[in-house]
Amino acid sequence: MKRMLFLAVALSCIHSVASAQTSVTLASSIDMARTSSPVLKARYMNINAAQADVTTAKLRPNPTLNNQTLQLVSSSHFAPGTRWYSNNNRQVWYQVTKPIQWPNQRKYKIETADKDVALASNAYNEEVRNLSLSVGNSWISCWVLKKRLTLLNDSKANLDTLVQINELRYKNQVITQTDLERTKVLLQQYNLQLNVFQQDYQNELQNLRLLTGATDYIDIDTLSAVQTIVPSATLDSLIAQTLENRQDVILAKSTIDERNSNIKYQKSLAVPQPELGVIYNPQNSVPYIGFYGTIDLPFFNRNQGEIKKAHILQQQAQQELSSTQRQAQTEVVTAYNTYQLQKKNMQQYEAILKQSQQILDNVKYAYLRGGTTIIDFLDAQRNWYDTRLLYYDSLQAYYQSYIQLLFATGLINQL
Repeated sequence: MKRMLFLAVALSCIHSVASAQTSVTLASSIDMARTSSPVLKARYMNINAAQADVTTAKLRPNPTLNNQTLQLVSSSHFAPGTRWYSNNNRQVWYQVTKPIQWPNQRKYKIETADKDVALASNAYNEEVRNLSLSVGNSWISCWVLKKRLTLLNDSKANLDTLVQINELRYKNQVITQTDLERTKVLLQQYNLQLNVFQQDYQNELQNLRLLTGATDYIDIDTLSAVQTIVPSATLDSLIAQTLENRQDVILAKSTIDERNSNIKYQKSLAVPQPELGVIYNPQNSVPYIGFYGTIDLPFFNRNQGEIKKAHILQQQAQQELSSTQRQAQTEVVTAYNTYQLQKKNMQQYEAILKQSQQILDNVKYAYLRGGTTIIDFLDAQRNWYDTRLLYYDSLQAYYQSYIQLLFATGLINQL
């Protein structure tokens, strides 16, 4: 009774885990990462922080209230017939001043803050592009590992059947014990590989869950075909589109815009900022009112250091744009050529797979009828299995070259 109860609970747990699994495609896994990745959620807060800086830039300087009170100490100097607390024995100073911000200073401060928001947004999009590449490569690795598991399970099932047949044939003295043991050795090798493939698949699946931010168990959808839709454009047009639309190029251009605004803002700070106000000053009960004004005399400090620094940072941004454009062009050429090569390799594998399948079928038919030896059959079986492993290796390289091409051109953010 206890064993039956334990079995029921175990089956229920297995069913609940299986029902909680989400089967993901390449596109859906990348989309999941964009919405659920904890890394991206943290990076997105940089945009909110930059928007808060815009609010700060729009604020005007606060006025300053100043009070000074002077009290006569010696009673011999008090006004006749008064005590110490009389206003005749006291001087009071009330001063309200406000720094005056020149229009250009406020304008360029807000403009620079707005450019910082655009900079943070473009930096976030570049984070999305890089994460999409990592998720895509991880998903492809999971997809290939699952395909290998399916292949190995099918091969193992076929070999299990062959072992049963050979045990019967050995019992009937049709084959030798050596032939039977050779079949069992290959089956044991498949069992060992199966454990390794299962562990590799689970490890990569955990990595994919981390990248996508998935909270539930996920599984790889191997039933749907992996779409490899590449724009039917020439290499030159792809390069031109990349130099206009790739996120790191856009980020470098927005950095130049921000640095240009910062130069104008730093130059505006070279103009001294005055501070104006009014004074109310009752002296020994006699009220006075006055005007207050102060301004720096720019003999020494005219913000030269920050202006020079702003120019250097602007030149640095221009150099980084040139470097980024050159890197993007190189990556597109490399990724495009690699993709075309892997695509041709995949087309050639179709004939090789058919040929290895035909050889295995012929050798298996001949072996079961005594027309060839177990060595020939096991060699054909290994050749058939190794050919398909190489095919999946080539398929993985093909899909990864496709993802790399989308990454290099910046189109991966549209996947």
